[in-house]
Amino acid sequence: MLIAGHLYPDLLNLYGDRGNLIAYSRRCLWRRIPVSVREIPLGEPVDFRELDFLFIGGGSDREQGILAEDLQRRRDNLKAAIEDGLVVLAICGGYQVLGHYYQLTEDKVIPGLRLLDFYTRAGAKRLIGNCAVELELDGRPVRVTGFENHSGQTFLGQVKPLGRVLAGYGNNGADGLEGARYRNVFCSYLHGPLLPKNPRLTDHLISLALRRRGQNPFLTPLDDRLEEQACTAVLNRLKVR
Repeated sequence: MLIAGHLYPDLLNLYGDRGNLIAYSRRCLWRRIPVSVREIPLGEPVDFRELDFLFIGGGSDREQGILAEDLQRRRDNLKAAIEDGLVVLAICGGYQVLGHYYQLTEDKVIPGLRLLDFYTRAGAKRLIGNCAVELELDGRPVRVTGFENHSGQTFLGQVKPLGRVLAGYGNNGADGLEGARYRNVFCSYLHGPLLPKNPRLTDHLISLALRRRGQNPFLTPLDDRLEEQACTAVLNRLKVR
């Protein structure tokens, strides 16, 4: 049994981000891997170390301000779970809250959890459109696609990017980097949703969760022809060769 958590499902679910959890669960169930999804709303107690997969979706600046205080109370427990190898996927606003801060204006700052070394500041231009990124999974390059829509621009410190931008803007539209990666934490600006469009990434997250629990991490192959065709169509549209 794998336990998946959805943090703040009523606040961080912009652009259909919930589809990432559906894809994760379905690909488990199609392989007869039991999975339970637990929603974690504001104020709901949880021990993150008991989870196998945590999803944090995107939200507007307003929602991030609402949950900032609640998040700070969860920080130490979440940090312990991450260091223990908890698999985390954080999208857009969920990505931003894991860093040091989000600077909205000169005198308005949303504090982050300071779990990963990066910061975000509001940009003058909204970064929006289809995006393609090359990342590395198990030592092999993998191209993923998604849709980005964010005004926050993120700058990495001593933390690895999720991948290299092939088309689109990525973290800030300037350094050619997208997302962040630390231990089993994967952060990205790609909405889309990301996991239904990119089954190899989804399976990688499932394998990591199984390995952490001491279970067989090797997954039965599924028929991904339609998903691969959809990804190829986006890459062609973006003229990525």
